[in-house]
Amino acid sequence: MNHNFIFVKINFVLTRIFLTGIVLFLFLVSSAVRAAPEPWKSLSPAHQEALAPLKQQWDGLPEVQQHRLLKTAKRYPSLTREQKQRFQERLTIWSKLTPEQREAAREKYQAFKKVPADTREEVKQMVRQEQENKAKQTTDTDPEDEQ
Repeated sequence: MNHNFIFVKINFVLTRIFLTGIVLFLFLVSSAVRAAPEPWKSLSPAHQEALAPLKQQWDGLPEVQQHRLLKTAKRYPSLTREQKQRFQERLTIWSKLTPEQREAAREKYQAFKKVPADTREEVKQMVRQEQENKAKQTTDTDPEDEQ
């Protein structure tokens, strides 16, 4: 009787280990499948619309970046017209940045997230003012104005 109990117990433990192994294997396989890069042609029309500024470079983007962009693009259909326009404009600007410029932008974003919430608005205002000053300088030195 005692041997029977031990046999049942060992059988139970081995079955659990086997099933755990199968579950782990299936998880790893499904993760690998999801992590594969997605060609532009395989994207849904909604994703293609949202990510249109990146069409030419999409297939060359790292898979991690593709999946990050796809995750962001899921919200695109629920945006207002103005929000969609802003999204497209920002994505167009982003698509024209060099990898170094993108990395610098990511670093600035991470640093900005660390700024206390009450100070963020001041920083935003300072950046807006700086951008307005640069734009004004550009229009003031426009050679077409001198002619």
